[in-house]
Amino acid sequence: MIRRSLPLFFSLFCAVPLGAVAASQTTLLSFVKPTDVVKVDSSAASFPELTAEPTPEGEVLRRFTFTAAKQPSLRLSPQKGDWDWSQQGAMSLRLQNAMDWAITLHVRIESRDGKVLYSRIDLPAGPAQTLLVPLAATSPLARGMRAGPPMPMTLQGHRVLLAETVSGELTRDKVSAVTLSLDNPDSPQSILLGRFGVSDDDLQARAYSGLIDAWGQYTRGQWPGKIEQEQQLRSAAQGEREQLKAWLGERPAQDKFGGWQGGASFEASGFFRTEKRDGRWYLVSPEGNPFYSLGVNAVSAWQSQTYVEGREDMFASLPKGSETLSAYYGERDSRSSSGANRGRAFDHGRWFDFYRANLQHSYAEPCPAAQPPLAATPAPAELAPCPPPGFDDVRWAQHSIDRLQAWGFNSLGNWSDDSLVATRRMPYSIPLSISGDYATISTGHDWWGGMPDPFDPRFAMAAERAIAIATRDRRDDPWLLGFFADNELAWAAPGSEPHARYALAYGTLRLSTDVPAKRAFLKQLRDKYRNESGLSKAWGIQLKAWELMEDPGFEAPLPSAEYPQIEKDLQDFQRLFADTYFKTIADSLEWHAPNHLLLGGRFAIATPEAVAACAQYCDVLSFNLYSAEPQQGYDFAALRALDKPLLVSEFHFGSRDRGPFWGGVSEVAREEERGPAYARFLKRALEEPAIVGVHWFQYLDQPASGRLLDGENGHLGLVAITDRPWQGFVEAVRAANLAVPKQLLVSPVAAKP
Repeated sequence: MIRRSLPLFFSLFCAVPLGAVAASQTTLLSFVKPTDVVKVDSSAASFPELTAEPTPEGEVLRRFTFTAAKQPSLRLSPQKGDWDWSQQGAMSLRLQNAMDWAITLHVRIESRDGKVLYSRIDLPAGPAQTLLVPLAATSPLARGMRAGPPMPMTLQGHRVLLAETVSGELTRDKVSAVTLSLDNPDSPQSILLGRFGVSDDDLQARAYSGLIDAWGQYTRGQWPGKIEQEQQLRSAAQGEREQLKAWLGERPAQDKFGGWQGGASFEASGFFRTEKRDGRWYLVSPEGNPFYSLGVNAVSAWQSQTYVEGREDMFASLPKGSETLSAYYGERDSRSSSGANRGRAFDHGRWFDFYRANLQHSYAEPCPAAQPPLAATPAPAELAPCPPPGFDDVRWAQHSIDRLQAWGFNSLGNWSDDSLVATRRMPYSIPLSISGDYATISTGHDWWGGMPDPFDPRFAMAAERAIAIATRDRRDDPWLLGFFADNELAWAAPGSEPHARYALAYGTLRLSTDVPAKRAFLKQLRDKYRNESGLSKAWGIQLKAWELMEDPGFEAPLPSAEYPQIEKDLQDFQRLFADTYFKTIADSLEWHAPNHLLLGGRFAIATPEAVAACAQYCDVLSFNLYSAEPQQGYDFAALRALDKPLLVSEFHFGSRDRGPFWGGVSEVAREEERGPAYARFLKRALEEPAIVGVHWFQYLDQPASGRLLDGENGHLGLVAITDRPWQGFVEAVRAANLAVPKQLLVSPVAAKP
């Protein structure tokens, strides 16, 4: 309601339902029959017609046009006083995109004291809908997941577009304005407007209620392959076996480790190694054949749990009491202060595992007959036997390897289950997983936590302990492709500005001298400049005493052309830091597992200093590259200069049209585009002579309601949460993978780039 008296408004518009979505919504203004109770202002925008117009669906709305300008806008405010929305839950607006394409609408809700709520709305083309903007900051993370369900959605038969991400703050009893704007449109853009108002209904709760079905799928969507009955799972599982048998028989000739035969030969060392020949880097199998690592990350039956405690209403059907599938409940606590988990709710308590429950749905019946073995291959194997009732990790592991090999893969990427390694059918890689109570440095990004302080003796001890554990019983394992030093450390902050590029150095100098990295940095500067006078001259500052640098909160100056030593010193420290980090790991691994490769640090954000140090101490550089092609993910001219083999340790292409709500880091518009995107990425990787393999992330789709670790809920997988492969996608992936040996099995001379 309006804070100060507007009796005409109350007599005409109080409690008018807005689009019939909920009886608790109140209209403040109808754009079709406007009154003077709301002040309407515009900037570089206008109502081109005095009258409203009917839509194809029969609704009457009024056109508003934003012109091509910097930020054309429509502003709504009370004629007098402020609006008191203290008892309301959301701002509501009936609207329709009048264009044939989606537009991005920016919504600002302001209160008299200067506080602002902001939301960015992707307004699709199509019929009218009711836009609802919550009157408090929120995001899908508040519901425990990375991304929310597709919008608009249908509630009680009406299209509702819920703004799922709202930032800022609002004093609800002093709301002074609502502004709609576009950001720099290059041509006029129009929307159609109906009624503007507020709602006290908990529409967010209704939007998320009953979102996930008994198989872990999105209830309100439909797509090819969606499971509606348990028998579909069983029938599909039986039908898949014949296809796998045929595909496995069509693999190219290879040795038992997956090295391709029929091309150039190399010296056999009994372990995986690298070699550069005629301008191209190769991985070499233990038997001396060229090996291009086509891998899949997280091939696991144990990473698909999702928290249900506290949000049980989100799930349409969960097992109760002593029901058989109640065996797939568990307890965990994923709370952390890392950037990946910041702001997330529902991050501890009881979870349910839809994937393993679906395996039981699929395979719980006895087999009618034993399955025949494959035709002879260099690595004879049989299709996984039909399982006994319930989940069988041995059967699951064999079946998963059957799939991967049938689809043209030859490697198990990071975080894959030990049960797969035990099959001795596919090379594998593992992380060193260093953790401990050593000091850390924040770069402001800290997605998985702060940077380990390699100058801290406790880091060396933790690295030694982790490496000793990781290499135990693997020192002489020829199936081991290699070890990853870590994963996506925060070597810098996002962005290219100096504070981001040198975030590690700046963050270190802000700390106190009880942090070993701070002492190492100060020693490096002291050795170079001797005293505060030398440093002051080089950096263009007035440092009165060296001890002032030892205080916490010291802020170094930004690099400048006038004082080039600033940037040089920041770079020198970051190189020393990276050298110390990678050398510590490399020295320990050389002692514990001298026959195996150190596969680098799986860079997501990196600095030239970190990459150069990795190239010096590791056998392979590894990057998680989420881009249309590898060359767009990093400066490959700089990488070529390092002359080091490179592994793409993660890439993917996801979409939002198969259940899970997040399209991943590299998103395509629809499922049908994922296969061509994979093929294009692999083709461009093969054109780069330094790249020795690519690893897809990941085997399974993530739970639509969010994984335990951080709430990620992406459609990224080769396989759905129902254990059904995405058939069109795996066919495209298989075709691209099977073409790889034809390109690499050439004579050494022809292998020149």
